[in-house]
Amino acid sequence: MRTFVIDSISAVTDEMRGQIVVTGSHGGISAAHLAMAHPPGLAVFNDAGLGLDNAGVKGLEMLNAAGVAACTVSHETARIGEAQSTLATGRISSVNSRAAAYGIRTGQTSAEAISFFV
Repeated sequence: MRTFVIDSISAVTDEMRGQIVVTGSHGGISAAHLAMAHPPGLAVFNDAGLGLDNAGVKGLEMLNAAGVAACTVSHETARIGEAQSTLATGRISSVNSRAAAYGIRTGQTSAEAISFFV
């Protein structure tokens, strides 16, 4: 299992299909659509402060329905748009049920969450 660190989910490639993708992108619906071009096994996003109607995490359930484990880190623990920050300092703020089935929980660091997936 490989871990890819990309600032924007728009940079996802076929090489990342089924792998771990850590991104600086928000976890909204548009980001989920982009991820589905080459569905990762686990996708880690930023919650981007959640926004109106929790828009920053709405894509997690769409990814869940497509068989992709996904979670977000809190915007208070990682810089939005910077995947290295997501990986280095991010703490999980939301998870979909596929990610939860691997043991990924809110409050974990990104590194801890990834370790449950591999």
